[in-house]
Amino acid sequence: MRSRIVLFLTITALLLPAAAVTAKHADLAGSWYSESPQQLKAELERYLRDAKVDKIEGDVIGVIAPHAGYRYSGPVAAYSFKALMADPPSTVVIVGFTHRRYFPNRISVLMEENFATPLGKAAIDKALSEKFIAYSDRIEYIPQAFVSENSVEMEVPFAQVALKGAKLVLIAITDQSKGNSDLLADALYGVLKSEKDFAMVASADMCHQKPYEVAKKQDATTIESIESMDPEKFYTKSMRDEADERMCGFGAVYAVMKASKRLGADEVKVLKYANSGDTSGMKKSVVGYMSAAFIRSNQSPRRGQPVQKGKEEDMFDEAQRKKLLKLARDTIKHYLETGERLEPEIDDGALKQDMGAFVTLHKKGALRGCIGHMVATGPLDLTVRDMAIAAATEDPRFPDMTIDELDDVDIEISVLSPMKKIDDYNEIEMGKHGVMVRMGFRGGVYLPQVADETGWDREQFMSSLCMHKAGIPADAWKTGKCDIYVFTAEVFGEKEIGQ
Repeated sequence: MRSRIVLFLTITALLLPAAAVTAKHADLAGSWYSESPQQLKAELERYLRDAKVDKIEGDVIGVIAPHAGYRYSGPVAAYSFKALMADPPSTVVIVGFTHRRYFPNRISVLMEENFATPLGKAAIDKALSEKFIAYSDRIEYIPQAFVSENSVEMEVPFAQVALKGAKLVLIAITDQSKGNSDLLADALYGVLKSEKDFAMVASADMCHQKPYEVAKKQDATTIESIESMDPEKFYTKSMRDEADERMCGFGAVYAVMKASKRLGADEVKVLKYANSGDTSGMKKSVVGYMSAAFIRSNQSPRRGQPVQKGKEEDMFDEAQRKKLLKLARDTIKHYLETGERLEPEIDDGALKQDMGAFVTLHKKGALRGCIGHMVATGPLDLTVRDMAIAAATEDPRFPDMTIDELDDVDIEISVLSPMKKIDDYNEIEMGKHGVMVRMGFRGGVYLPQVADETGWDREQFMSSLCMHKAGIPADAWKTGKCDIYVFTAEVFGEKEIGQ
């Protein structure tokens, strides 16, 4: 009997595929859109053909697209995908939300191999999806979040037709609270800042079940808040609105807008607005739809490339940057293993100048330590060595790093120019200048990249610097109660130069 069982199991194993390929199958085909591949493809191609999008000068980092049945929202959604067709990304990150399911403080990322629609299987970018999962323990794969979820599914066939061959990352925010929406924005920026070829799609409809003219008026105020390119203003407005007046998917829009801004987008362009009264002719009770694009202008680097602002010329070439980054990593490893400081073996005179520097550590996209000297205290190579050790073991905000963490850590170095005292705060250029404030014995500093990473304007940047870093009145920078110093920094990291 035992031999028969073994034989049966062996034959069964031979009949199974070596590795099962999993897929999430579409739930809405045949109801929200055609289940016929031919009819569906022809319908979407017609919408894309009819969408007239003026040439966009710059990179489209993210778009907003509606997610109702194609009969109603398809002609509008086509504008966003048409904008992406001019420079098709290899990966599309679709950010929707859950209409019918609520999981507090959670974000779901689809972790199947494919998403299958009548048009075939759209490949999931598993490697990138795993980076989102690893970013926070509040980001996980919750299968229920994608069951009959039109905010995600309705964007997939459009991507299949407009952006042929692009891989997908499918994300559903299951709780649109401010904290959870901020986490999603941080994750989008933290994961995508080192990617080279991507675009984000925020899936959202406008106000619901209003008479035609009322909906147009309400949606106009929402569009105005989006055009301000101010994520905080947009979110505050959304929370003030009644549920049937706010955007359906405001947390997804907020996160994509905020991440786009931190990734260098400096312009928003509304591509199309209409409502279901325009597309169906029934105007008694309508739902609004819009397409919009978050654009990084041609003055900025191309999509996915790090934004480097304020450098009239580089202080170091790529080989010199690699030497400093290798020194920082070798130093941390040596110190964690032996407790001793590594003696640098650098004979490049440019790297032995007396210069201030910071070393910043990120673990899976999140800050893990940052320590530096604002002014020169010795040769640059020794400063980088000592600040690398300090960032790993002396930052009071974090426990000492362990050797097991090192492989998950990315290193960034900021080499600072000399300080310059200014009398007029209007001289401060966001993204170019780092700033130090001093009032008596109290002081604080933000590096230039803080403005890019947070998306803050000068008011937010300086108020936070005074209040949270220096512990002085938030308006001290405006009232003349503190001294203000500016500097520039040459910032480079392992991710950007491929180490």
